[in-house]
Amino acid sequence: MTGIDLTKVMGTRSCFRNSFGTRAVTVEKDPKSLQELIDNNRRWSKEISEQDPEFFPTLAQQQAPDYLWIGCSDSRVPANEIVGLLPGELFVHRNVANMVVHTDMNLLSVLQYAVEVLKVRHVIVCGHYGCGGVKASMENQKLGLIDNWLLEIKDLYHQKRHMFNGLQTEDDKVDLLCELNVIRQVYNLSHTSIVQDAWARGQKLAVHGWIYGLKDGRVNNLNVTVNESSQLSEIYRLDV
Repeated sequence: MTGIDLTKVMGTRSCFRNSFGTRAVTVEKDPKSLQELIDNNRRWSKEISEQDPEFFPTLAQQQAPDYLWIGCSDSRVPANEIVGLLPGELFVHRNVANMVVHTDMNLLSVLQYAVEVLKVRHVIVCGHYGCGGVKASMENQKLGLIDNWLLEIKDLYHQKRHMFNGLQTEDDKVDLLCELNVIRQVYNLSHTSIVQDAWARGQKLAVHGWIYGLKDGRVNNLNVTVNESSQLSEIYRLDV
């Protein structure tokens, strides 16, 4: 379909039949805004190629990142940009509130590929202050499907509620829970068979917890790093 102007074929509005029935669906087209993104891409590609003509040809052959980034889906936290890395240097998985859920096959597949195939040396869980998902987990408002996704953070808030007693503002409470959530997810990652199998093989692998400030654009190290199973509570160590 490359090179075909769909707006000429379909116009700015299109109707089609739903694959699950016969109801017509109307889709609004906004070619101006979408074309702007494509134009931005062309400029970016040109600039990179002018700086290094071999960049894209080399990148197309392989990826060999040292880092796996597990972050929040929030559009204000672009993984590569905030740590100054180019495409190919950071393997990325993002979801709401940077969660590590042990039944999430998407995350586990990313983790296994990063650890066993790409041989990353560092896994970084990076949350951010003012996270909407974390804030929602502190409230009783019904939001829908995401309520189930955020249950673990709600559990964490309930377990650690004594730590919030001296905090004066709602923002302070949200930011503390953002930090606690990152720490919890670091250990959730470390408890997986994927990470522990890597350690058992003698593979160098460290799991870190960071947090990003939306107000200043700075990443802060929460000084929680796990790089061997001996750092885990005994109940979570797998006999590998």
